[in-house]
Amino acid sequence: MEFAGAMAVAMAVDALLGWPSWLFARIGHPVTWLGWLIAAIDTAWNRASDPPALRRAAGVAGALAVIALAVALGLGLQSLIPSGWIQIMLVGILAWPLVALRSLHDHVAAVAAPLRDGDIAAARDAVSRIVGRDPAALDEAGIARAAIESLAENASDGIVAPVFWGALFGLPGILGYKAVNTLDSMIGHRSERHEAFGWAAARIDDVANFIPARLTGFLFVMLAPRRSEALSCMTRDARRHRSPNAGWPEAAMAGGLGVRLSGPRIYHGSVTNEPWLNEGARDPRASDIDEALTLYRRAMLLLAGLLAVLAFA
Repeated sequence: MEFAGAMAVAMAVDALLGWPSWLFARIGHPVTWLGWLIAAIDTAWNRASDPPALRRAAGVAGALAVIALAVALGLGLQSLIPSGWIQIMLVGILAWPLVALRSLHDHVAAVAAPLRDGDIAAARDAVSRIVGRDPAALDEAGIARAAIESLAENASDGIVAPVFWGALFGLPGILGYKAVNTLDSMIGHRSERHEAFGWAAARIDDVANFIPARLTGFLFVMLAPRRSEALSCMTRDARRHRSPNAGWPEAAMAGGLGVRLSGPRIYHGSVTNEPWLNEGARDPRASDIDEALTLYRRAMLLLAGLLAVLAFA
């Protein structure tokens, strides 16, 4: 259970420090390093002149290579660390950059502040940093909805999932997961360029997030101000989401706050008709972002507490 303790340490350090801007300016961030590698493989191996089957095979090979490299690095680092309290602390510190606890909170809070003040332009600019939909088309409800959805989904794949895999396998687990998640975010989308090449990245990410997404949803349910509504919405609507995983934390959040999420949205000038989560509820407001952030903080504190109990009880 030493790895569980290490993940609690990683969460605590990130909650206190985040990833300082001065450090990012000097060395970047582990996820950006992964991004450089994935971009290089995408450029070299994803050739438009190749047939789809060959591009899919190249994508499988590229994804496995990135994941294997990340896991091997984690194994190498972990093998150098003795067991006991030293391992808990050092693995936790090394895992710290891979837990986006504070960054997610700050990015979503940056949307709530101008929206509360009625500054729609500033709120649109802030939300454009965390979602891909067209910000110019978003009104107050659309901005609040996008921020809350991003908070719910990224609580799963930005904190719960890396911590889950890190608690199971230590540095190889958390580094391997971040490789999977970064692959999906960069090449796992259904565009003309990545439909075939990113197929493996998207499928592996779906598998890696299966348990963490549902765990995140249940954390929200346990601490939501409307527990029964959160549970019923999650069990009813989660499978309606376009993603096999994101619907669980998003639906739990929608029911827990008593608002509707998802629904139609605009990407690059085109309307995407997504089903509603908690259809029939009211649209969210700026105050609901604050309530969502409160629920997020409580859920992450509970998660850290559970990890500490597993490690030290």
